[in-house]
Amino acid sequence: MPDAGRTLPRNDPRQYDDLAGEWWRPDGAFAMLHWLAEARAALVPPASRPDALLVDLGCGAGLLAPHLAGKGYRHVGVDLTRSALAQAAAHGVAAVNGDATAVPLADGCADVVAAGELLEHVPDWRRAVAEACRLLRPGGLLVLDTLNDTALSRLLAVRIAERLPTVPKGIHDPRLFVDARALVAECARHGVGLRLRGIRPGVPGLLGWLARRMRGADRPEATVAGPAPRIVPTWSTAVLYQGRGTRSG
Repeated sequence: MPDAGRTLPRNDPRQYDDLAGEWWRPDGAFAMLHWLAEARAALVPPASRPDALLVDLGCGAGLLAPHLAGKGYRHVGVDLTRSALAQAAAHGVAAVNGDATAVPLADGCADVVAAGELLEHVPDWRRAVAEACRLLRPGGLLVLDTLNDTALSRLLAVRIAERLPTVPKGIHDPRLFVDARALVAECARHGVGLRLRGIRPGVPGLLGWLARRMRGADRPEATVAGPAPRIVPTWSTAVLYQGRGTRSG
């Protein structure tokens, strides 16, 4: 697997071009994004009207798409990385090359906005939140997940995680992690009442997956045999958390 932090600064978007072949490997560099996409999609109800639109900010290669199948949405994905968008389009996502802080879509166009593992990669997460809320129609749903701006989060998500063979070094800049209370307040300022809950990978599944993955570390092209870990709720939002809220009006 390429070392994403070897020559590029932390959180440099060019890392995703270097890792383009990893997106759809269930045991590759973006394995946890698959688990999180499934958990995020579980927050999205079936569409309540014909032609309902879901805007997927920071969609990457479209990992959310398989988990939305049958829910009745037109799935539009917005991302800066063209190599990822090409893969998203191949999985049925209407791909839009754009910045999450200046989305080229109309006000109130979306029934659902998803912002999965995005805010901790955006230099100005408040602008991204404002855009997500702007896109929502009254009664529309915002779903998101991100990393909290805490010492524990920086320890687990950067110092420890990047020592594992499956996590790209430099993929996160801990200076961009998002304080949970500030996020709730910012969403409220834009008319969205956001409720949070902590989440984490289930421990037995994660340990089993890591053991299988490390046994296969000398064969990076191999696929890990066995069930993927599930993302489960936890009492603390100190590291990883989900948000779900509806726009008023």
